[in-house]
Amino acid sequence: MAKGRGIRHQGKRSSTVALVLSMLLMLTIVLLMLLALGIFSLPIGSDEDSSIGDRIKLKRLNLDISAEGEGLGKRGEQWTEILSWEPRAFVYHNFLSKEECEYLINHAKPHMEKSTVVDSKTGKSKDSRVRTSSGMFLRRGRDKVIRAIEKRIADYTFIPVEHGEGLQVLHYEEGQKYEPHFDYFLDEFNTKNGGQRIATVLMYLSDVEEGGETVFPAAKGNFSSVPGWNEMSECAKRGLSVKPKMGDALLFWSMRPDASLDPSSLHGGCPVIKGNKWSSTKWIHVGEYKI
Repeated sequence: MAKGRGIRHQGKRSSTVALVLSMLLMLTIVLLMLLALGIFSLPIGSDEDSSIGDRIKLKRLNLDISAEGEGLGKRGEQWTEILSWEPRAFVYHNFLSKEECEYLINHAKPHMEKSTVVDSKTGKSKDSRVRTSSGMFLRRGRDKVIRAIEKRIADYTFIPVEHGEGLQVLHYEEGQKYEPHFDYFLDEFNTKNGGQRIATVLMYLSDVEEGGETVFPAAKGNFSSVPGWNEMSECAKRGLSVKPKMGDALLFWSMRPDASLDPSSLHGGCPVIKGNKWSSTKWIHVGEYKI
């Protein structure tokens, strides 16, 4: 009989443990759902609000890439804004100083030529109506200022400087645009040097009075509730859009964490309606890109 009572007590203890574990599991699931819906949030070490509309404002706490004395001029407050997870896209505000933006523009201006696209069969540049801007490349590591900017990009993306192409500076006048396209390659020829393009850092060197947004037409989500939606051009309302602001840098990934290509990274440059648009692009590869 004593043995039977011991078995019953052991069974009760097992049932109690199972019940507690089940309750903890249910509580965890509920907590994760609340976090996903934005009803509940965890502190991230900042006194400021962690959300702006449907976007999230984050301070970079563990990585110091804002040290003054590197590059030119003084930058404003730096913070990262999460735009989307499909594609993975982020805006680093005040990534460049006004002086750095002007430096890149002034060094590029004398050498601007009509922009081209890459021929997937030959790997050479060719003219195309889908891209009507003008541009040029500043060689990687060209001078102290560019090296400082490239190091900042490497620190932000956690990808070595040697994996990046040179800085491409682009100029869009009124009416000029870049139709939606992928930054990754669909051929073997263009991946011989450095492998596939994994990420892009697009730095805005000027404000644009109207138009000129970067749009992701295949992005997942409801973006009509994003602050400033009504101020966007009709082109920009076709998907997730970023309005150019001098000094800001848009980082988006062309590949998913599992190394597959991400079709939601499809993006384009909306036509400039009023003003001028200057930007600088850094394409980053999975391996070392030889120059």
